[in-house]
Amino acid sequence: MTEVIKMEHIRKVYDNGFLANDDISFSLNSGEIHAIAGENGAGKSTLMKLLYGVEKPTSGKIYIKGVETKIYNPSQSIKLGIGMVFQHFMLVDELTIFENIFLGNETAKFNILLKDKMKKKLEVLSEKFNFKLDINAKCGTLSVSQKQKVEILKVLSKDADVFIFDEPTAVLTAPESDELFEQLRLLRKAGHTVVIITHKLQEIKVLCDRVTVLRKGRNLGTYDVSQITTEEISRLMVGFDVKLQEEITDKKIATDSLLEVKDLVINPSQETRPISFNVHRGEIVCVTGVEGSGQEKVIEMLMGLTKVPAGTMIFNNHEVTHLSLKSRRELGMSYIPADRMVLGTNLNSTVFENIAAHDILKTSPRRLGFFDKRYLKKAALKHKDEYSIKTSSMNQSIHLLSGGNIQKVVTAREMENDPLLLIAEHPTRGVDVGTMELIFNKMRNLKKAGKSIFLVSTDWNEMMALADRIIIFFNNEMTAIIDEPRLLNEYDLGYYMLGVKRMVTLV
Repeated sequence: MTEVIKMEHIRKVYDNGFLANDDISFSLNSGEIHAIAGENGAGKSTLMKLLYGVEKPTSGKIYIKGVETKIYNPSQSIKLGIGMVFQHFMLVDELTIFENIFLGNETAKFNILLKDKMKKKLEVLSEKFNFKLDINAKCGTLSVSQKQKVEILKVLSKDADVFIFDEPTAVLTAPESDELFEQLRLLRKAGHTVVIITHKLQEIKVLCDRVTVLRKGRNLGTYDVSQITTEEISRLMVGFDVKLQEEITDKKIATDSLLEVKDLVINPSQETRPISFNVHRGEIVCVTGVEGSGQEKVIEMLMGLTKVPAGTMIFNNHEVTHLSLKSRRELGMSYIPADRMVLGTNLNSTVFENIAAHDILKTSPRRLGFFDKRYLKKAALKHKDEYSIKTSSMNQSIHLLSGGNIQKVVTAREMENDPLLLIAEHPTRGVDVGTMELIFNKMRNLKKAGKSIFLVSTDWNEMMALADRIIIFFNNEMTAIIDEPRLLNEYDLGYYMLGVKRMVTLV
């Protein structure tokens, strides 16, 4: 294989002094699928942002097809044949697939758009890489996997040779992931180079040719995937052995319900069956579904973020249907939101202020109205150390942390709040396997203490490791309640999530 990209002695130091990449050398070959793995804050995303021109290296050299090249911005990177598909898609919902793909990349002559030529190019690409899409459909009507295909076609339409994917299967079902893998293999077969940033070790083994492991900003080596085990990759990433799966032997769950949801209507304008379910004390109930299937609306109603059109919610013998978020928290609910940047943190505040928010509310002011900062900082530092939050200072602005470390701050704050019920949306999304193991164990400890968890997840391993029951949503309805998750096939789960399968009766 021919080496298409080489990065030599890359060093990236941010203005706040944080060393993200420490003398990293890294290369990519044509026609390979290359994984970049590492714990949060290891420098994976930073390294790819340097290659894509989002960030600039402090020192080091980048070679494109043997020629030393300075990359100043994404526009230049795209001209060099490098494209990036971000985890959060950059599409305009009000525009069609065709309009999104060619937005800013139009083909024109004498200021007249050559639409037929653009459509022909799109047809050729769609046929070659097996993308079945209605190019006239508006992007706001698409599923997550369809939006991802549009993003790939956007990069293909710009004649990219190298594709960078950031956590490409984070919100896909097993059948959707398989479909994506086939399309990535087609890209490889056509001579393209694919890079995926991923925390899913099995994904690396199934899909990739080589893996580069980063830890604490340094490159620990590049390995042929066929010559390394998932356990060895995990050990390189975090420095110790990780055990995510734990046999659930104690199924003794209290018979009384901590949370009861009765005849909840998600969308009054849609003719759907009302939602009813309960969560027992000392039980972990996982709710899952393709994004937009209704589970997000249920969470918003549970936390008082959205009004309940119809139905009732009883929590710990209190009706909470119309209570505020603050009132629900005071009754014993904690909440890890899916959107850590908007709902989970105040980006204008420090790490300390974010992680200590609940402690501040629960702490009575001392003399002259001042809080006991020594106590608050001691508790915050304990959370920082226990969750391995990488920050140069607790007084650092939280927006300067990596996404995974921001997730750790939110998770630590909510899990250490001693909740009766923890409502957690994708708590391990974007975190490394070491932190994932920590969060899993924290949840198990909450369960052992008789506390309950309502977990929103699309991660198969997470569900199998934690769930006592699984509730599956599709099109604002429940399609299944699985009482014995370990008897469930991953593909059957995907079919329930996609509405292909449905239980006849739900009790």
